[in-house]
Amino acid sequence: MDNFVAIDVETANNYPTSICSIGAVKVIDGVIVDRFYELVKPEPEYYFRYFTEHIHGIGREDTENSPTFDRVWERLGPFIGNLPLVAHNKAFDEKCIRAAFRCYRMDYPDYDFYCTLSASRRKIPRHVCGSHSLPSVCEALAIPFRDHHNALADAEACAKIAMVLL
Repeated sequence: MDNFVAIDVETANNYPTSICSIGAVKVIDGVIVDRFYELVKPEPEYYFRYFTEHIHGIGREDTENSPTFDRVWERLGPFIGNLPLVAHNKAFDEKCIRAAFRCYRMDYPDYDFYCTLSASRRKIPRHVCGSHSLPSVCEALAIPFRDHHNALADAEACAKIAMVLL
C-alpha cells in the first residue's frame, strides 16, 4: 500500500465517543509526508478513567482547553482527503471515530479502512510476534518504536507496518 493515512485515537474511558487525542500519518508513494496530532476535549464532559489516564498519560487538565472532535475533524478531514485509513486494531479506532461522528451528528465519509493487526496475524507467525500488539509487531519487523499509546507515535508505527504488510 503506497497511499494512505494511518490513524490512532486514545480515549478518556470505555465510551468510544470519549476520544481525547488523535494522531495521523499521511503516506504518499510509500513515503511519510505529513503528520497530524491533536488533543481532543471529550464531550459530553466525560470523566477520565484512572486506568486509561495511566496508560496514555492524558488527563482532564490536558484537554479542558482543547477543541472538541467536530472542530478537530474540520482540519483532519481535509488532511485525509480521499485516502484510505489504516489502523492497528481497526475495530477499535473505527468504532470510536464512527461513534464520535454520530455524537456530533456528522456524516461519516465511509472511508476504506484497513487493519495492520489483522494483516500481522495473517502474515507473521504467533511464535515470532506473540500477541501481535503494536510493539510486538514493530519488534518482529525491526521497526524502531517508542512512546506506545501516544496517538501520533502509534499512528507512525502503524504507517510503517502498513508499508511492509499491506
